[in-house]
Amino acid sequence: MDRMSPNDESPDTEALATETPNRELLDAVRAALRERTDPVRATGAQAYMKSTLPSLGVRVPEVRRLAMAAASVHPVTSAGQLRASVLELWRGSTVGEERYAAIDLTSLRLAARDQLMVPVYEEIIRTGAWWDFVDGVSHRIGGLLQAHRPMMTELLLAWSTDQDFWIRRSAITSQLKAKASTDQDLLRAVIEPNLADPEFFIQKAIGWALREYAKTDPEWVHDFVAEKGTRLSPLSRKESFRHLEQSTTAGITGAG
Repeated sequence: MDRMSPNDESPDTEALATETPNRELLDAVRAALRERTDPVRATGAQAYMKSTLPSLGVRVPEVRRLAMAAASVHPVTSAGQLRASVLELWRGSTVGEERYAAIDLTSLRLAARDQLMVPVYEEIIRTGAWWDFVDGVSHRIGGLLQAHRPMMTELLLAWSTDQDFWIRRSAITSQLKAKASTDQDLLRAVIEPNLADPEFFIQKAIGWALREYAKTDPEWVHDFVAEKGTRLSPLSRKESFRHLEQSTTAGITGAG
């Protein structure tokens, strides 16, 4: 599957791009990334990620460190400037690491409870269209769900039936880190419309979401898997049982 062009963008974010980005921050991020180019690693990284964007060969943890260091030296002054800076770096990216850095900037405190980040994340998901970018904003969406439950619940329910399977994957994985704060009704509601989808990344996401929640409530996950039976794909079932096999009896893992 080919990724979308880095110049594609969602119309919903146009209004968010009116504030001026932090140019010094963006220049610093770009310069720092290029200073650490590793041509040997770059070739393998681009092939592995199946990306049409070139790679500089900078490791993901290092990208994050560089982005945070640049943000410390050139801090954003408002949530609006942060949104504009993220979008500028994302849309203007010429290498994959710039996109990773754009996602890393969304970890800044100004973005934490900002509902206006939703269309930014949606653009990243729709135009990134690959698991590394999509999953990179999953926990950000989960954080917004914890802060703004009614609005985000409605949004994620809509996302769960979207034509774009990457958007649906994001709805399914939005509560990966929620633990005891997981909304079980929402988890069920975003998984059920996708049970019959043969798409690998959807089946994997369902199993992943169930596996993570099994660490908190293995009985709920066992009952859900047993209830769905063969409607749950073998891949989703295998993934969901991975933790159950380590924490519950053989009777649970053999049920359903």
